[in-house]
Amino acid sequence: MTHNDEHSSFDHSADDAGDDAAYAAALDRLLLLTVLLNDDMHRGLQDDGLTPSRTSLLWTLRRLGPCPQKAIADAMEISPRTVTGLVDGLVATGFVTREPSPADRRAVLVTFTPKGTAAVESLLEQQRGFGRQLFAAMPRDRFAGLVAGLDDVLGTLHALGLRKPF
Repeated sequence: MTHNDEHSSFDHSADDAGDDAAYAAALDRLLLLTVLLNDDMHRGLQDDGLTPSRTSLLWTLRRLGPCPQKAIADAMEISPRTVTGLVDGLVATGFVTREPSPADRRAVLVTFTPKGTAAVESLLEQQRGFGRQLFAAMPRDRFAGLVAGLDDVLGTLHALGLRKPF
C-alpha cells in the first residue's frame, strides 16, 4: 500500500465520521420538525373535534368519494374493524353518515355530511395557508431542493416498509 492509499483510506474514515455527524444532525432536525408539526396538528384537529386517524379517513373519503367501509380499509391499509370504529366516531360527531348504496341495496356507503364537507374544506384551506407561511419566503431553488430531498427521504422510508398514512 502506498502512502497515498493510506492517506486516502484515512480520509475516507474521517469522511464517514463527518457524514455520520451530518446525518445525525439532519435526522435531529427531521425529528424536531415531526414533533412540532405533530403537536400543531393535534391541537388544530382537537379544536375541530377530530383525531389524526379520523382525519386520515376523511382525506381518504375525499379522494374516493362515497364508498363502502371495505374500500376505505383497503385504501388506508388498515383492518375493516379499525375502519368501523373510525366511522362510528365520525358518525357520532356528525362528519359522515352511512347511506344505502343506490347500486346495491345490501351495501352501505360512507358519505360526508355537510359538516364533514365543511371540515375537509377548512382543513384544505388551513393546509394551503400554513404551506404559504412555511415556504413562500423561501427562494424557489431552495424550495425545490427541499422538496426533492424530502421525496428522497420518503422514498427511502417507503422502501424500508413504512406505509403511507393516507
